[in-house]
Amino acid sequence: GDYNPSPFDKQDQRVTTPPEPHVEFEDIAKSYDGRVLAVQGLNLAVRRGEFLSLLGPSGSGKTTCLMMLAGFETPTTGAIRINGRSVHALPPRKRGIGMVFQDYALFPHMTVEDNLAFPLDVRGIGRERRGELVDRALQLVRLEGFQMRRPGQLSGGQQQRVAIARALVFEPELVLMDEPLGALDRHLREEMQYEIRRIHRTLGVTIVYVTHDQQEAMVMSDRIAVLRDGMIEQIAPPEALYEEPNRSFVARFIGENNRLHGRVAGVLGDLCEVAVGDKVVQALRVVDCAPGDRVTLSSAPSGGDPPGGCLYTNEFDALIEHITFVGITCAFAWRHAGRPDFIAKIPQRGGAGAVLEGDQIPGGMDADRLPRAGLRRGPEAEA
Repeated sequence: GDYNPSPFDKQDQRVTTPPEPHVEFEDIAKSYDGRVLAVQGLNLAVRRGEFLSLLGPSGSGKTTCLMMLAGFETPTTGAIRINGRSVHALPPRKRGIGMVFQDYALFPHMTVEDNLAFPLDVRGIGRERRGELVDRALQLVRLEGFQMRRPGQLSGGQQQRVAIARALVFEPELVLMDEPLGALDRHLREEMQYEIRRIHRTLGVTIVYVTHDQQEAMVMSDRIAVLRDGMIEQIAPPEALYEEPNRSFVARFIGENNRLHGRVAGVLGDLCEVAVGDKVVQALRVVDCAPGDRVTLSSAPSGGDPPGGCLYTNEFDALIEHITFVGITCAFAWRHAGRPDFIAKIPQRGGAGAVLEGDQIPGGMDADRLPRAGLRRGPEAEA
């Protein structure tokens, strides 16, 4: 007879179907003057409940992307969809998006309570419900009891919490943040990074976050899209982006890294041999390459072992030029293969085992510490 699938079969089918993106950018281009493209060829899908950061230097197009999604700018070409529907014809107030800006944009003459109530009043929410939502938002950002204060009576961190609470008070599913921590000092900025991450995990909303600070993006994000010249260079989770960037630009921008330029001498399965000066080193092959290709090797500076005293795939002598102590680690700047400022970070050691500036020591690294960017052919290998 005919096969009738059980409800469990249907459930399995639903599980294997990729969820519809919450936000989609499709073939987006944006020009302000009709000549120069601030954003070009942008395709991006943001998952529901995801914390996605748009990371890049000034002029990379990250804020333009955010403003187009919010409705404050219009794409020159392409489509933006929220929940599968085009928002081209929707004004900002009808997109149901919470916004947080760097300058907070609080009304100085209003109390905290009135600032939070403003977006609720605009949406016609009644007084009783409004009071509940305001109290809930203040509890979320840990500012209970601050209802009657004015912005001028708050610290910078407290003002930013109020701005975040106002963006969340009407319970949007999508929140956009445009460098919201840029005006805070380092300690407060780091504290707020974890606060925003906590709020995101508590609510499960979708957050699109713009920043030029790679550490900020690495701490908070589920995925990071690195932008340059209006295009996405790479999009990946923080760890993957750090360990295996696919461009030299991404490797440089994401954080400290050591780069060595050379030519491929041979390919050995997942590894390759690269001639760097008068040395041949082994590296993990993360892109296709062939003997003779000009490539760049890139590695993170972190490591658990002090230089010397260990066996490495790649061994070399290093001249210690500078030592900087940071927390429980110290960063060695050494000269290798004629290149200064090759950095290694290791746990601090004292006493007889201490390494001093000017010391000539044996060093090295394993092949799997050289995947970053890691191998890149062509002109960028010279960058």
